Amino acid sequence: MLQTLRRIVQEVNAARDLEQALEIIVQGVKQAMDVDACSIYLHDNQAGQLLMMATDGLNQESVGSVRLELHEGLTGLVAERAELVNLGDAPKHPRYHYFPQTGEECYGGFLGVPVIHHRKVMGVLVVQQLASQRFDEDSVTFLMTIAAQLAGAIAHAEASGGIEGLQLSDEPNGNRPTQGLPGAAGVAVGTAVVVYPASDIDAVPERRTRNIKGEQSAFKKAVAATREEIKQMSERFGKHLPEGERALFDAYLLMLDGDSLVEKTLVRIREGNWAQGALRDTVREHVQVFDAMDDSYMRERGSDIHDLGNRILMHLQDNPRSRRKYSSDTVLVGEDITATMLTDIPVEKLAGVVSCRGSRSSHVAILARAMGIPAVMGADELPVDRVDGYTILADGYTGRVYLNPSKRIRTEYKRLQKEEAELSEELITLRNLPAETIDGIKIPLYANTGLVADIGPSLSSGAEGVGLYRTEFPFMLRDRFPGEEEQRQVYREVLEAFTPRPVIMRTLDVGGDKALPYFPIEEDNPFLGWRGIRITLEHPEIFMAQIRAMLLASAGLNNLKILLPMISSVSEVDETMDLLHRAHEELLEEGNNITFPQMGVMIEVPSAVYLTKQLARRVDFLSVGSNDLTQYLLAVDRNNARVAEMYDALHPAVISALMQVMEGAREYNKPVSVCGEMAGDPAAALLLIGMGIDSLSMSASSLLRVKWVVRSFSQKRAKKILDEVLEMEDSKSIREHLNGVLDEAGLGGLIRAGK
Repeated sequence: MLQTLRRIVQEVNAARDLEQALEIIVQGVKQAMDVDACSIYLHDNQAGQLLMMATDGLNQESVGSVRLELHEGLTGLVAERAELVNLGDAPKHPRYHYFPQTGEECYGGFLGVPVIHHRKVMGVLVVQQLASQRFDEDSVTFLMTIAAQLAGAIAHAEASGGIEGLQLSDEPNGNRPTQGLPGAAGVAVGTAVVVYPASDIDAVPERRTRNIKGEQSAFKKAVAATREEIKQMSERFGKHLPEGERALFDAYLLMLDGDSLVEKTLVRIREGNWAQGALRDTVREHVQVFDAMDDSYMRERGSDIHDLGNRILMHLQDNPRSRRKYSSDTVLVGEDITATMLTDIPVEKLAGVVSCRGSRSSHVAILARAMGIPAVMGADELPVDRVDGYTILADGYTGRVYLNPSKRIRTEYKRLQKEEAELSEELITLRNLPAETIDGIKIPLYANTGLVADIGPSLSSGAEGVGLYRTEFPFMLRDRFPGEEEQRQVYREVLEAFTPRPVIMRTLDVGGDKALPYFPIEEDNPFLGWRGIRITLEHPEIFMAQIRAMLLASAGLNNLKILLPMISSVSEVDETMDLLHRAHEELLEEGNNITFPQMGVMIEVPSAVYLTKQLARRVDFLSVGSNDLTQYLLAVDRNNARVAEMYDALHPAVISALMQVMEGAREYNKPVSVCGEMAGDPAAALLLIGMGIDSLSMSASSLLRVKWVVRSFSQKRAKKILDEVLEMEDSKSIREHLNGVLDEAGLGGLIRAGK
């Protein structure tokens, strides 16, 4: 059964549209379970009804015409309860409803299971049999398993155009959004450009071409280059391999020289598909044939075809023709947008970002905010492989994404964009005003940065310094560890730009979702693994070079502060301080006149919260890393779209942890800053003001918005609001309350599109 399940899921994932996907499901399930009928109903959100979308066994005329209310019939009962119904004599059940056009009166046995995706009942999968008897346990568990497995695939296909189905050549429903998660504030309207990992045949998007000859030529060159590559591999390794293994090279060459793989791809190109997409479709077709075979040896040959396809694709992607030209309104779209993908595009051409994975606190969302680019994350139902070249609208406030938005939708969002522009003009007037509450409490607002290109925007935003300089960026942009002098030059440029304002530099923080290509870290659970201070303490040679570079860069400026990431014990601080003092002493011995900087630690893991007093006794300041602290306190991977809705820095547990940090720091009179997305969230900033936070650090694009909040409330009022929130037990209630407070104060434009 497992093999059958895999085959059905693979075929559904490869379907060209929703209609074909549903036909594959009903036919595959009917055959696998040996039942007399299988049907699938999907929930029509607009009508609030269940609509029969496909059947194998009932009358085909009922497809698209049979509609049920959620309280109607046995299928409606499954959807209403969101649980299975298994009956031996269905017509005798009080909820049974007869539809003459289906021809189902002859069936006695009924089994229906809900299709649920992200807690939402998307539809009902039903099997029926002539015999008046309940389905056995194996049948029940199989249907439940397949419904659970297919829920995501159905949601993905449905996103292309709703339950009406969508042929590839048709245009998506411009009024029906795909729901993602807010990533970076703003609204982007532009042309979708799909980016995808290199040499991954399954990630290639759909794209039409008019240059048939050019695409055919590029494909033929890629095939020739692959053939030559395999011949060289055979010559190089063949004599060292057993005869059976050597045969693999011969098999690859036969496939390249035969008509099946190459000719079918050329036919698809002649039909208007670009070379990479034509190759993808041909490889999928071949793989499906092998996967359907009973013989395990033959099934394995499917992976050989897949590997060969990736090899050809690699050469196709190396072709200069494959390099994409970006329009001036590019909206970058991908399964998992990375920082590298983002920085590959000229910033002046980048209008927005839409990623199927990730959340507001993903690294790429943070970068988008720093660049002032609207972003939607976690749009996992978006049919990425089919949207290239479409007009796309991304609402970074609500997380909604529209493909080919209707005129009405575009008109509404143009109005909101105009209001946003007006709001931005109003905010600019705050740039040179102090971040001070109505009752005179000054709360310095700092910028988070990591790129030299961020210096200008940070300064023009009115930042009073840098609250978090991410030193890993210079490491990530190179193909090797930067040397001491290279680092010194980069750090000096930042320190000089902001002098005399303070610059807090965080020591190297890699691991988790920030990998260095030349220093790979492979772990089953990277977020609980080797990262941050743990790496640098095990590699003091890397740490000492960085610390020396920081200290040298600060000579004569004295505006450097150093911050230690991922601290989970006091021993880590003690060890690190020893290394810092050693580096300082070395530089003094070498004749450098350098002042030892203030030192701080990041509070971003639960153990650090409980050790606040001990840490405060050892350092000069504390900085709460709200992104990681929220992630670790709630046990929610902030890059995982499936659980991203559970990630909220306004969770009562996070607020309670911050209160405890403030209490511990006050005992030693040490200042506390909050950096990360919580600091740049106007609603959260209001709570932090009430807690008595000493400073906030955020992306430059958020700074004026938070300054507006600071200047609109007294700390006394903010404390009262904090007291109200402390009585609440869930983040949804807290956010609604705070948004309501901001709205009443005339600051609604900070939490939604428009003013």
